[in-house]
Amino acid sequence: MCIGTYKLSHLFALSLTAVFLLFFCGCGGIASTPAPAPAIQAPLSAESVNLIFVVSGDLGYQAPGDISATTANLTSQGLQRSLLMAPFLQQNILGNNNVTGIYALEPMTHPQTPNGYPDMAATETIEQFALLNQITLSTTAAGDFYAGNNYPIYVSYGLGSEPSGVPSPPSPCPNCQGLDFNDVGGVNEILVTGIIHGDVPGYYVFSAPWETTGALLENINTYEGFNLALPSGYQGPNYIYAISISPSGNASLTTYNSNVNPPTTYPVLPPPALVSASCKVNVPPSIVTLGSAGAVLPAGINTNETLYLVRHAEAHPEGLWSDNNYVGAGQWRALDLPAALLGKISPNQVWSGDISQFTQGTTTASGEDLWSGVAPALTVEPYAIANNLPYNLVSSFELSDTNWDQLISDFFFTGQRFSNQKVLVGWSYQQIQPTVQYLVTSYYPNTPAPLPVALTAPAWLDTDYDSLWTLTLDEHGNLTADFTQCEGIDSGTLPPTAPQF
Repeated sequence: MCIGTYKLSHLFALSLTAVFLLFFCGCGGIASTPAPAPAIQAPLSAESVNLIFVVSGDLGYQAPGDISATTANLTSQGLQRSLLMAPFLQQNILGNNNVTGIYALEPMTHPQTPNGYPDMAATETIEQFALLNQITLSTTAAGDFYAGNNYPIYVSYGLGSEPSGVPSPPSPCPNCQGLDFNDVGGVNEILVTGIIHGDVPGYYVFSAPWETTGALLENINTYEGFNLALPSGYQGPNYIYAISISPSGNASLTTYNSNVNPPTTYPVLPPPALVSASCKVNVPPSIVTLGSAGAVLPAGINTNETLYLVRHAEAHPEGLWSDNNYVGAGQWRALDLPAALLGKISPNQVWSGDISQFTQGTTTASGEDLWSGVAPALTVEPYAIANNLPYNLVSSFELSDTNWDQLISDFFFTGQRFSNQKVLVGWSYQQIQPTVQYLVTSYYPNTPAPLPVALTAPAWLDTDYDSLWTLTLDEHGNLTADFTQCEGIDSGTLPPTAPQF
C-alpha cells in the first residue's frame, strides 16, 4: 500500500523495519510484506449474517500482471485468478451453500487511465462464482418456476449517486444497487447496514477494489461498533474478508487466503469440447445501400467503420426466465468467444451497454423483477481480455429511453467517434434489429414506410445466440449489412452448468 494512504496511528504502530519497507518497496501491486497465510478456516455458518468481501484488482492495487496497464481490464492471468477463486469461495467459505446476494462495483464510478476505461474487473472477478449458485425464477407469466445456474450480480447506481455524464434512471432500483467506488452520499454503507439490520441470515458477497473495500470495512466497523481488528492495508487479491454477525448479535472477522497461483495464459476450457456449428441458412440477402434507389447519406454518418454485433450469451434456459445475467451455459460461450471468432473478425476495441443500468426480467416468488443488465457486457469481455483490447461501456443515455433505437444508432454510426475503427459490440438481442433497421431507414428519408423486404433487417430470434452481424460503412459512408455470419457455437452442445477450473 502507498505510504500516503496509511493513517498516522498506523504509522506510529509500525516498526522502523516496516516503515522502511513501506517507503522503499513501491506502491500499487501486492504489499511487499503480506500477512502470513492464516490457518485453514471453517466455512461460515448459515445461521449468521455473513458479509463477504472479495478484493478485485485495479491499476492501484493488484497482483502483478492481473490488470492491463493500457486497458485497465483484467489480463488473462487476472481472468484465470477469478475462475480459480470461485470454487474456493463457494466451497471453503460458503460451505457449498447458495449465495444470498452478490454486489459488485458500478464500473462507471471508477474510470481509469486518461481514456477513462470503466472498472469491469470487479464484475468479472465475481462472475464465475455467480454461476456456481442458483436462483429460482418464473418461466411464465402465471408461474412455473425454474432453478437456473447463475445468480444475479447487482451493480446499479444508488439513488442520486450517478457519476458525471451518466443520466439518472427514471426510477431507482434499490434491490439491484451495487458499490460506488467513491461512496458518494454514503450509498455503500446504506446498502450494507440495510443488510445487517435486515437480519436475514445468509451469504452476502461484495466485489470491489481495495480502495472501496478497505473504506467500507472501516466504516461498517465504526458505524456498527464492532471493534474488529481489520487489515491495515492491502494484502493481495487472494485474501477474502468475512464479517459474520451471529444470531445473538456478536460480530467476528475471518480472513481467508485462497493461495491461488493463476497461469498467465488465457483459460483453456475443460472437456467436453465445444462442437462447431454451421451458420444458419435462408438468411435474407445483405442490405447494400450505394447511393441508388433513392438512398442518401445520413447527416454525420461515419466512414471506414466496421461494427460486429453479437448477442449476450445463453440467458433464458426456460421460457421467460431471466435475471439479466447469463447462465452456466453462457460461460462456455463467453470464454470460447476468442477462439470461435478467430479469423472471422478483427476489432480494435470492444463495447457494450452500461451494466449499471437495469431492466425488467422475470420474477421470483417475492415479486422482484428489476435486474442489473450484466449479460451482454460479460459475454464480450473475455474477447477483450484475450486480445488486450480497449473495453468501454455506453453510458451517456438510458437504454430504456423511448427513442433508444435512434440513440444507439446515432452513437455507433454518426459523429465520427468510430470512423476508421473496427468495433465488437455485445448487446441485448431485443435492441439489435430495431437499431440496425433505424440505421437503414435513415438512408431512405423519402421512401414511404415500410421499406421493401430487401431493405429490412431480419428478426433476431429468441433462441438465436450464435449470429454475428457485420455492418460496414465505406470511405463515403455507404452501408453494407451482412447477416449471414455466425460465431459457430452450437447452444445445444453447451453444458447447463459453468465450466470448472
